[in-house]
Parts: sequence; C-alpha cells; structure tokens
Amino acid sequence: MRPAPLLLYLCGIWLLLAIFASLYPVLSQLWQLMGGAIVLLTGYDLIYLYRLPFPQIKRLTAGSFALGVWREVTLSIDNHSQHTQQLDIIDDYPLQASIEALPQTLTLFPRETVQTQYRFCPQQRGNFCFSGVHLLLYSPWRLWKRYHYQALQHPIKVYPNFAEVTKYALFAVENRLGQLGVRKRPRRGEGLEFHQLREYRAGDTLRQINWNATSRLKKLISKDYQDERDQQIIFLIDCGRRMTAQDGTLSHFDHTLNAILLLSYVALRQGDALGLMTFSSTTERWLAPRKGLNSVNLILNQLYDLQPTLHTSDYLQAVKQFMHYHQKRALVVLISNLRDEDSEDLYLALNLLKTKHLVLLASLREKILDDVLDSPIRHFNEALRYAAVHEYLGHRHESQEMFKHKGLIFMDTQPEELAIQIVNRYLDIKRGGVL
Repeated sequence: MRPAPLLLYLCGIWLLLAIFASLYPVLSQLWQLMGGAIVLLTGYDLIYLYRLPFPQIKRLTAGSFALGVWREVTLSIDNHSQHTQQLDIIDDYPLQASIEALPQTLTLFPRETVQTQYRFCPQQRGNFCFSGVHLLLYSPWRLWKRYHYQALQHPIKVYPNFAEVTKYALFAVENRLGQLGVRKRPRRGEGLEFHQLREYRAGDTLRQINWNATSRLKKLISKDYQDERDQQIIFLIDCGRRMTAQDGTLSHFDHTLNAILLLSYVALRQGDALGLMTFSSTTERWLAPRKGLNSVNLILNQLYDLQPTLHTSDYLQAVKQFMHYHQKRALVVLISNLRDEDSEDLYLALNLLKTKHLVLLASLREKILDDVLDSPIRHFNEALRYAAVHEYLGHRHESQEMFKHKGLIFMDTQPEELAIQIVNRYLDIKRGGVL
C-alpha cells in the first residue's frame, strides 16, 4: 500500500490550511473538520482497496522475434470482481529491447476483460524471457494505490532478421526480384545441366539444336539447359573482435547473419546444399551441407544465439579445421572485416582453401569511411582526416587487388548492402558455371 498523488495533494492543502488557521483562529474549526473528513475518506478508501481482488493477466505474444523488427505484444486483463478497477500496468520485458506505449493506465468495468497492446523491438539475438507484469491498483477515490507483481514467465527466441527472406520469397513468386535489388543476369552459353527438349525459338544457338530429334520430328528441336544443381555452399563465419564493429543499430556480425540467412534461402531454392562453420567463437559450430528449404530453420537455430567475441581471428587455423571437416569441392563464403595487416596470415589460409574449393571473400567496410570522403572539406583537420582515410582505403584496395590476382572472388561492401550484394555474386557464379 502507498498513498496516491491525490492523497498527497489533500494533505498539502490541509497543512496549508493549518498555517492559515494559526494566523486566523476563526479557520481552526474548518481545519479540524477537513482533517476528520480526510481521515474518514482515506480509511474507507484504504479498506475498500485492501479487499479489492487483483485482476488476472495473460500475455499473448509470439515465441520467436526477428532482430530489430517491431512486433505487437498483447496483454489480456480480466476483472473478476463486481467493482470498477483503475490500474497502471507495465510489462517486465527483456532489457535488451526497445518498447513503445508502456506504461499504460486502464479502467476495467465489472466482469470485463480488456486487451491492450504495446510495441516491442528486440535489439540483441539470443534467448530471453518476459518475467512478469507490474500492477498498481487504485482505490475507488484514487487516494491509495496497491502494488502487485504477477509472475508470468514467457521465454522467447530472437533470431536474425528473416524479413528479407520473406520479402525475397514473395518477390520470387511474383517474378519481381529486381525490386529487391537482386539482378537476374542472362546465362553464359547454355548452362551446365541438360533440362529438357523443346521446340526451337528465335535466339537459340546452333549448339542447342538436337539434330536427332529434329530429323525424327521433322522440325527444329532445341536442348534446354538449367543452372547446375546439387552444388555445395558453406559459410565460414568469423566471430572475432572486428565483427563487433557497429554502424547504426546493428553490428557487422548481425548484418553478416542476415546476409547468410538470405543467401541460404536463395541457394536452397536453387537446389544447392548449405552448410556452415564458425571460428573465433566461444563454442565452434559445424553444420554439414544439406538440401531442402527446411534447412533454413536449422541454420536459424544454429545462429540465433551466436555472439561475436573479443578473440583475434585465426584464419589459418579455421581453414585447417574446415578442411578436416569437409573435402568435397564447394563454394566457401568467408565474411569478415579485413585489414591490410591481415594479408600474410590470410594469404596462407586462402591459398590452402582454394586448392580444393572456390572461395568468395566478402569484406565489410565501415560506413564512416565513405561518409568522410563524401563530406565537404572546410577546415584543416577535415583535410587531414580526408587524406588519412584516402590513404587507408588505398592500402585496402591494394590488398583487394592481390586477392583478386590470387584467383579469389572478392567483394568489398558496406554492411547494409551485404545481403543483396552477396546474393547477386552467388547468382553470377551460378550463371557463369564457375563452380
């Protein structure tokens, strides 16, 4: 039990009246009557509140959330009593999140069930829990309020943002991938796998014509090809300290997981098999390549609670471990935040890796570097900063050119653009028959 603001205001007025009564004795009787009324009112209100039962609360929400995506959480409040109840309510939500529309003040009529909503946006992946609900129940005249905590355990899982996967699926069905930023380039030549025979169409090459079927059916018949299927794509996920870098609300590591999720869906839809291995993490994880769109759920459950560490990334040890796990040729996608000082160790690791596999190396570039180059130069310090960034990017570009000369597929991109860029590069590889 605790006094409500209205009771404190009444007590303040009564004390103010006491001051005037000391100066003007004629007001002393009014002061005494007011004090007695306050005592009677507060006593009755307190007893009434003490007998008033607390409402029952249920939380209605999903068991899984996407990182950085706003969702509605519903609280159902049931007034079992025959009296009108007024209360303040706040949910005991996980601290690693942002909320809107809390706390709330509600009025519940007798035997009424009210549903109210607030918005919840998780800011960190992993396992979390709604612990309970805090209530402040007001007395009928709002002179007192009574605190109550209802334990309401509700575990949730926060996954990488799968909104892009849903958007990709919808656009793929409607053949509008260009709106998402995914380019569908024409296939070089005829592709790698025979698909079916069909009638000749304008634009078919002579190599596509099946002369045996043409002579048998007395009309031109062409061979139709499709991109090669049943290939393997494996992610090497860097969990080292550089992946903790952050541009905006998400870290480079979170952007990496979002990109992996989107590329996983695209590759599985193409008929390829997906696998992954983490390195420089607290617990290294290995998922052997497997096919089928259901594998997206396996990848989600492998990655949703994975966090970057403060360890220095050991690329050579990671590649040796990977070569021990997997021998068959695959497209190995390594995403990291590279520096020019990584060159020596990284060269050794990549030279070992490309002896058996095709390597796609994606390096994340901090957005602030591009912002500095695009900003106008007005002061000497800004000129120095511009020159330093330009020199740094020059060394970075030299390292990138060396990677390309080594026969690696290299891309340098901002974290926000990684998902679409890496899907486009994968589709280029498929169309070109490089793997």
